[in-house]
Amino acid sequence: MLIKRPKSWEIPENKASSEASFINRRNLIKVAGFAGIGAAAGLALPNRQMEAAEPDPTADLYPAGMNPDFADAGKPITDEELNSQYNNFYEFGSHKRIFKEAQKLETRPWTVTFDGMVEKEMTVDFDTLVRAMPLEDRVYRHRCVEAWSMVIPWSGFALKELVAFAKPLSSAKYIRFETFKDAKVASGQRQIWYPWPYVEGLTMAEATNDLSFIATGAYGKPIAKQFGAPLRLHTPWKYGFKSIKSIVRVSFTDERPVSFWEEILPAEYGFYANVNPEVPHKRWSQATEEVLGTGDRVPTKLFNGYAEQVAHLYKDLPEDQLYY
Repeated sequence: MLIKRPKSWEIPENKASSEASFINRRNLIKVAGFAGIGAAAGLALPNRQMEAAEPDPTADLYPAGMNPDFADAGKPITDEELNSQYNNFYEFGSHKRIFKEAQKLETRPWTVTFDGMVEKEMTVDFDTLVRAMPLEDRVYRHRCVEAWSMVIPWSGFALKELVAFAKPLSSAKYIRFETFKDAKVASGQRQIWYPWPYVEGLTMAEATNDLSFIATGAYGKPIAKQFGAPLRLHTPWKYGFKSIKSIVRVSFTDERPVSFWEEILPAEYGFYANVNPEVPHKRWSQATEEVLGTGDRVPTKLFNGYAEQVAHLYKDLPEDQLYY
């Protein structure tokens, strides 16, 4: 008889986000009204619009196959149709309904450059890169710094596989990610008060932890543009702003990178940005979170419930640096 003992970070099915997962608490009434009008008028949801787009050349890679260490296959997660309408992607605007604007992003051709402290700098076509990686499906928690949460089914590969592909020198201490910069396409990048391009970083220990993930797909198919196509980072124990989208450069360095939001508001958005309910944001509490679409407000867990997997990464670092 097989007895499955759930890991500390696994989520009961009845706690998975419902179909309204991406609807922000500040806009619930407005969005609900819009949805009611749209349904009555028979309006097509955006995902149906996107189905008419040119087929993705990597579509044959998905679904990739569920990794049983991270989720049970077939669990209901966030409804894709509504998920696709509500996204953070500052390159295309600071509001949440940027899905139409994000369709302007051209993801072919797309290359990723590996540079800095590596054996050999190189630029690789995305389609070549993704076919060289061991793809799998994972279901992860996502905790926004705005104190809401959801659950997302990703496809992609462990970040440590990308590190191995890049062959960094042993002296590299950090990995730095950079997104595209094209203000002609991305209207949000015309806002010159932001330090474009978007930059994020991890320590090498964080990058090679089993949880760190590069998402290239979601919902059993190539990742949608508004989710950060064609590849984005996801570190589920950190606040969501660490998950940089549409990566074009991966650099290895011995100097700690300054992240996008850290450069803008260093007192509110730090480099590590690990989830901790006992450390409030400068303007609101992080003690609880709203499970979007359910109406439930639940206690937040240290490291978003992944402490067993990542707490050891920070045992020698000052606590005041880890959680804001």
